[in-house]
Amino acid sequence: MGRHWSGQFRGVDARISCAHHPKKVRTWQAHKTLALPNDSQTISIGLCMAQDGAAGIWSPSALASAELAVAELNQRNGIAGRQVRLVTLNACDESTNFEEDLLRTIESNGIEALVGMHTSAVRERIVQAVGGMLPYVYTPLYEGGEVTPGVFTLGETPAQQLRPAVDWLSRHENAKRWLFVGNDYVWPRVSHRLAQAYVEQSGGRVMDSMYLPIGTQDFSAVLDRLQSLQADAVLVSLVGQDAITFNRQFGHAGLSRRAVRLSCAIEENVLMGIGSDKTEGLYVAASYFANLQTDANLALQERFSACHGLRAPVLNALGQSAYEGMHFLAAMFDHNLHLPEHWAHIAKRNLAYQSARGASYVGNHFKNAPIYMARANGHQFQVVTRF
Repeated sequence: MGRHWSGQFRGVDARISCAHHPKKVRTWQAHKTLALPNDSQTISIGLCMAQDGAAGIWSPSALASAELAVAELNQRNGIAGRQVRLVTLNACDESTNFEEDLLRTIESNGIEALVGMHTSAVRERIVQAVGGMLPYVYTPLYEGGEVTPGVFTLGETPAQQLRPAVDWLSRHENAKRWLFVGNDYVWPRVSHRLAQAYVEQSGGRVMDSMYLPIGTQDFSAVLDRLQSLQADAVLVSLVGQDAITFNRQFGHAGLSRRAVRLSCAIEENVLMGIGSDKTEGLYVAASYFANLQTDANLALQERFSACHGLRAPVLNALGQSAYEGMHFLAAMFDHNLHLPEHWAHIAKRNLAYQSARGASYVGNHFKNAPIYMARANGHQFQVVTRF
């Protein structure tokens, strides 16, 4: 599941070469501000990501992508003329004391903004602990609906991913009888509620929705249910290692030719974990794939390889979103939009930032970014259309 870091400095004085490498909590109340150290030379940014647990498979690529962004920023003018220091925090779903660690790390390191690449369940915990106190950029795809002041979401929403993908599968794979399976938290539940309407609009029917805790090892009940319902399509909203385990068991049961699978969160790391012999009929809707032949992505791949060498983690939609999060923060600071009195005006700016997707920020409800539909082909994705 990758290396383990907790609350330590990463990328301090980084250069383009890069270094390889539900409970109540205390929250800030006094005047709704943070007491930050007066350091005009550096700015400390917290990177929240799962470093272990089911979502830990994403952390090496997320950290490497963020480190590349920090190196690029520091080689230029940093953020608002200050060199960037990256502080990592372990934001895994299984942590029971994450909020306390978050508060302690922010205060002890003088963190002035957060970038988060983790599940929506963790996002809700961060919002409860420090929402509105400092800029917080949440980078991966999510269910939509985040309205907390100071929280900025960069990822795709179900209307952008699932609506066109469900329609496409209905027309090209005759997907009509759907089974939904997901982990039991806000992203799968809200996404599935919205997806049910998309299925019905395409002339299909949702036969059942099943939710399992993060860390589930045995999906036999889901596979039995799929066969008994004679489902011909499965929406898979499982996190990291859970997605690997489910899809391995799905393929081992010989169901690949009986039902197509659709996911919005399976990326290149999880695809390799599933195994090339168990990916037949697996589709993913996302705004980034590592093998996109665009000028922006080819340039990112070149810089990423130069930064981290031959043993670099695999670029993917979730990992590279941390790269975008760092550059989005830089754009906020450069336009003086990081101050609370300016947060409400960011969406009006259609804020552009450095992005391999060519994305710009319109608001938490929508992002200007392409959406692709890709089919798994062994250990790689083959883009079949752009919506």
